[in-house]
Amino acid sequence: MGFPKHRPRRLRQTETMRRLVRETRLTVDDLIMPLFVRPGKGIKQPIPSMPGNFQMSVDVLVEEAKVLQGLGIPGIILFGIPEKKDEMGSDAYSDEGIIQKAIIAIKKEVKEMLVITDVCMCEYTSHGHCGFIKRDEKRGHLDVDNDMTLELLAKESVSHVQAGADIVAPSDMMDGRVGVIRDALDEKGFEHIPIMAYSAKYASGFYGPFREAAESTPGFGDRSSYQMDPHNALESLREVALDIEEGADIVMVKPALSYLDIIRMIKDRFNYPIAAYNVSGEFSIVKAAAEKGWIDEKRVALEILTSIKRAGADMILTYWAKDAARWLKNK
Repeated sequence: MGFPKHRPRRLRQTETMRRLVRETRLTVDDLIMPLFVRPGKGIKQPIPSMPGNFQMSVDVLVEEAKVLQGLGIPGIILFGIPEKKDEMGSDAYSDEGIIQKAIIAIKKEVKEMLVITDVCMCEYTSHGHCGFIKRDEKRGHLDVDNDMTLELLAKESVSHVQAGADIVAPSDMMDGRVGVIRDALDEKGFEHIPIMAYSAKYASGFYGPFREAAESTPGFGDRSSYQMDPHNALESLREVALDIEEGADIVMVKPALSYLDIIRMIKDRFNYPIAAYNVSGEFSIVKAAAEKGWIDEKRVALEILTSIKRAGADMILTYWAKDAARWLKNK
């Protein structure tokens, strides 16, 4: 019995053919680089658990932003390490805060760079949690006061935008924070400033290296009471729907790699701009294996970033942004 005359065939693809029929294209336009800024001058302090990443003083940060712009990377997201921390995280919303100083300096020297700011309290509080802490008298333990924290997040957002931030990105996971921030920005005449909400942020084990980078390890307990359970998927749809209703312009999934299904679910349900955070643990695992010679870092990193884009992300926050921009240019 012979084969049908016009049976389907697999393409034996040359590299040129692959390029012609490629379904998903990762480009430098998809990338956002996270950067860490601290007080001082001339500081470029390596982050041991995240090779190639640094805590930088404002002057060094500005030079790094120039390099990133030269590579075509459209945006950065800033995380601050203040000189002093306190229970209220006051540096987060101070006009003299480390992030505010960084924004002003970058906007003066690198005008076209899109500056996004992480809006949270964990880097600024002495206890390392994402908001104001109160004692729950009924249960006898400490927890974050959601409503009090909303006031602080609104102040922080307004302060960042007044300094020149283009987008604010609340990562705290407090209930109602997008609506409160939207109202606060609108009241100050910043109706045009987008909110990139960390909408589906899971209580993940992949955040470890970041906590070293941002010096934000909780002083007690963990953040599972206000971050999502990794076992839940449908909950992410509810969280995203709430943030969109409150005024989010972009929604985020964090982490990205273990939550590709969540990215796709959200994209299919809402068809809304989606950011995905390729977090520190995902980055550091590959770095460690590459240093052992077990894998090809470039190949694996680009495969990971492509998978995130293929899942439905419109933009990817990644510590590989700088390297990926160079790799993609030479590909």
